[in-house]
Amino acid sequence: MLPAVDTLETRELRYFVAVAEELHFGRAAERLGMAQPPLSRAIQQLERRLGVCLLQRDRRGVRLTGAGEVLLHEGRAALDATAAAVRRTRRAGGDDSPGGPRGRLVLAVKAAASHELLRKLLDAYAAEPDSAEIEVLLCGMCEQEELLRDGRADVALMHAPWNSLAGFDSEALTTEGQVAVLPAGHPLAARETLSLADVRDVPDLPLARWPTHGTYAPGPGPEIHNQTQLAQLIALGRTVAVVPDSARSWLWTEHAAVPLTDAPPVVTHLAWPAHSRSLTLAGLVRTAARL
Repeated sequence: MLPAVDTLETRELRYFVAVAEELHFGRAAERLGMAQPPLSRAIQQLERRLGVCLLQRDRRGVRLTGAGEVLLHEGRAALDATAAAVRRTRRAGGDDSPGGPRGRLVLAVKAAASHELLRKLLDAYAAEPDSAEIEVLLCGMCEQEELLRDGRADVALMHAPWNSLAGFDSEALTTEGQVAVLPAGHPLAARETLSLADVRDVPDLPLARWPTHGTYAPGPGPEIHNQTQLAQLIALGRTVAVVPDSARSWLWTEHAAVPLTDAPPVVTHLAWPAHSRSLTLAGLVRTAARL
């Protein structure tokens, strides 16, 4: 048996992840654009090098062993990190070259959120003498985390407690209260304030549900995928939503916003990968901190 090693090639990880996800060598080979025999030999060689069995092969098919489950999880993360490094490096361009052009940053923002804050941040940063191009990437509900982790974005506006900041560095920018957004003609819309219990116990108006850390909470209300869908359903009298006070900027005339007395505050953060060494990103963070 070959001695175990502490390093793996990206090619080996791609091969193994394809087989582990398909649990079929033929489908994995087709997915990778290669013949099946060399793929099988590559996986066998990987097992010998690591000194562990990754896959159980029998008449019933292919199954992952415990070690295979670990490598699948770690391999996906490693491939994602490699792809993220490539994307960010290409965008950085001459970021670290003295006198060279500044790199480009991709800023992920949930569509229709933090409009005024975003405008102030972009205007202030553009006024800096060494500012770089900022591409604003509008995303759906709770997508900022994924975009940051896989390298499609360099920095994001995140909203606690809904977005997880685990694994990121961040700068808190604003703190605000929350409001209930209801159909303008609903009886609760005439109230000066409401409590969370008030909006949770309306039988004809179930509370809207959107993903928190990637999953939807159970309940009778509709699953929300974007801001336009939410606005339409509220206007039609099908749901009520609890949102930050700054969301008043996108309300329609068919909506009413009532302050909530007991909802937790929403903190908007500028977040970025903890390992980032980008000088361009550092400049944007300094501008945000001054705001």
